[in-house]
Amino acid sequence: MQIKIINKSPFPLPKYKTEGSAGADLYANIKSQEVLKPLERILVPTGISVSIPSGYEGQVRPRSGLALKHGITLANAVGTIDSDYRGEIKVILINLSNEDFIIKRGDRIAQLVFTKYEKVKFIEVDSLNSTERGTGGFGHTGY
Repeated sequence: MQIKIINKSPFPLPKYKTEGSAGADLYANIKSQEVLKPLERILVPTGISVSIPSGYEGQVRPRSGLALKHGITLANAVGTIDSDYRGEIKVILINLSNEDFIIKRGDRIAQLVFTKYEKVKFIEVDSLNSTERGTGGFGHTGY
């Protein structure tokens, strides 16, 4: 699959770091640096826009290294880029640590993954078929 991209940043196009990588890195397209305080959220521009084919979505995902080492993740967990969106990709970062985190110009801040999806037709009914789990919720099947 090919994705058309406009890059208004001075940084490389998103790229996969290894042959088996599912996510391509996104870079912080900021003037110099931003300080992200504990529990603070910030919208970080990337300078790129993409044209995603119908039937696909772009997923903006956290970088595991930032999460483990610094407590930096995405405020919206996995962000969805719809196939009809043509604006700049921006990343909502949140600092879940107890220390300030400095985001520098050009830092790799998130990953971009493309996935295929299907639309469904919702059919309203009065009841659903039963299963072994039934209505058991969070923690119902153990840890």
